[in-house]
Amino acid sequence: MKKLFMLTVAVLFGFSLMLGATPGDVQAKTQFVTIGTGGITGVYYPTGGAIAKMINAKRKEYGIRATVESTGGSAFNVNAIMAGDLEFGVVQSDRQYQAFFGEEGSEWAGNPQKDLRAVFSIHPESVTLAASVDSGIKTVMDLKGKRVNLGNPGSGHLQNSKDTLAAVGIDPENDLKAEYIKAAEAPGLLQDGRLDAFFYTVGHPSGAFKEATAGKTKVVFVAIEGPGIDELVKSNSYYAKSFVPVDQYPGAVNDANVPTFGVKATFCTSSKVSDEVVYAITKEVFENFDNFKKLHPAYAVLTKEGMLEGLSAPIHPGAMKYFKEAGLQ
Repeated sequence: MKKLFMLTVAVLFGFSLMLGATPGDVQAKTQFVTIGTGGITGVYYPTGGAIAKMINAKRKEYGIRATVESTGGSAFNVNAIMAGDLEFGVVQSDRQYQAFFGEEGSEWAGNPQKDLRAVFSIHPESVTLAASVDSGIKTVMDLKGKRVNLGNPGSGHLQNSKDTLAAVGIDPENDLKAEYIKAAEAPGLLQDGRLDAFFYTVGHPSGAFKEATAGKTKVVFVAIEGPGIDELVKSNSYYAKSFVPVDQYPGAVNDANVPTFGVKATFCTSSKVSDEVVYAITKEVFENFDNFKKLHPAYAVLTKEGMLEGLSAPIHPGAMKYFKEAGLQ
């Protein structure tokens, strides 16, 4: 009899859901969104985590539940957003540009991702090259013949490292022993002597470079500069001059900031994601701006106005609604 009663309750409960009731109304409908980030030693992962934490704290108000996924990086995130596997993703500004316009030479050449939408930009990222002192690498040209990690397929920094090498006339397939592994694995391999150097485009300070410079193997940050790099920056609007702040890495042998170039990390979505969801996330980040800046040292330079710069794809209407309300547009 008890079993029959429980079965009847279960059937009635299920029937109520079919009629549109929710638990606790049957609880308000919850929209689940996933944020694609990058490797766990970079800045993308904690960035996604910070945004998810903010929106989840207001779950009852917005009816949104956000989760974070560690991914292969920018290109992976763009493709996953376009496929509907992610609702949001952190994407380098150069990769956002290349994807939206289908830039020649990128994996989206001739196939522009016109449904890609920008939400806001975040922190600046520097194309960073670290090498073991024992390798004798002092300039980018010294990479010839060396074991160098360029970055994993699907990452933004793989394209940045290729751009760097092309700018100085180095062919990665013929002039060096190129590796294509994830950034999280590179510091250990450098310390073990299985790599001579590795590239990583990241906001500073970075856990990967803290690890790389904290071991027994002495490590130096290598300047990425010269006429070829100047021309690269000049001819690509998404690139800008930058530097590696060596005071963040006391284990490195450098005694002054190291010149390089860089991009911005941006927060992207699809035109198919609802205005309400994008508005809620944008509002929470900007109205908790001071707390957001404290979540990672790379955010220290952020300004609200600056977070609308470096965006190539159209701004999502949900984000634009908030920006207009806040007087930022």
